[in-house]
Amino acid sequence: MTGPKETLQGGSAWHKCSPPMVLGEAPIYRASDSTLHWVDCLAEPPKLHILKVDPTTGDAEGEPRILKLEDSVTVAFFRRNNPGSYICAYYQGVAFLDEATGKLDVLEEIIPTSERDDLRFNDGGVDAKGRFWLAEIDKKAMAYGPNKLPASYGKPKGRLWRYDPDGSLHQMEDGVVCGNGLAWSPDNKTMYFNDSVAMTVWAYDFDLESGSISNKRLLIDRRPLYGEPDGMVVDTEGRLWIAVFDSYRVMVFSPEGEHLKDIVFSANNMACTTWGGKDSDILFVATGKDRSPNAKAGDEGGHMFRYKPGGYRGYPKYEFAG
Repeated sequence: MTGPKETLQGGSAWHKCSPPMVLGEAPIYRASDSTLHWVDCLAEPPKLHILKVDPTTGDAEGEPRILKLEDSVTVAFFRRNNPGSYICAYYQGVAFLDEATGKLDVLEEIIPTSERDDLRFNDGGVDAKGRFWLAEIDKKAMAYGPNKLPASYGKPKGRLWRYDPDGSLHQMEDGVVCGNGLAWSPDNKTMYFNDSVAMTVWAYDFDLESGSISNKRLLIDRRPLYGEPDGMVVDTEGRLWIAVFDSYRVMVFSPEGEHLKDIVFSANNMACTTWGGKDSDILFVATGKDRSPNAKAGDEGGHMFRYKPGGYRGYPKYEFAG
């Protein structure tokens, strides 16, 4: 397996969070008021950040509004017909989240409280039909570390779910250790899904009309290498821009899984990406603190990063249709 064809410098933190986040996740950009939204899902209490940015440069305009949340929210998306409200994955299931107050309105508790020590929700996505996908973490399997789960453990218990605008819930996948970045190809015929701790990126055939997935295949295998594929987005040419945890990098891959380039930043734990700006040509990246014993001095994890790749652009993230 070869390395990237090109390595670029992405720079240092663009927006310093005070205090630094434990784990920044779920950045989303709203064009109507040029605001960037993200969460610190492991803070006590968890927090939602909303920051106004210049739509052309991405420069921060003032300080963010920060709301305390009732429970850990790991991913959120805007609702198409309900301004000021998000759909989100909270620790145990699906909820609406109020932008003004930070209050959660639970729609579906999927993980019972008795299993809270075993499972939790993590990343997700919204497809072009406005359906919300959300993925679980098997906390006990994850505790073994990247690519270290013994065969004796058996099948990991994490699952991938689809929550439709009509309120119906569908289990779409199982056997997941740490369900992460979800994205779709520009033609909506392929869905991508990361299992971070298993160090793998999977591709599925995707049927947009029905929301079904099939023909699962391994697209990117990081197991012989390093780094955990985390949150990702796709550009207009179908390339995958993946925040790779424990690597200092956003890695870019072709739709066929070829490693095209690395963008190197000053934070080890790159967590999640989104396209933003009026032309969707700014890559915003949320990061987490490096809490490992061998963390490098000066690591800027826990802050927000941005990168303007020049010549590349993506798409606004879809909004939930319910």
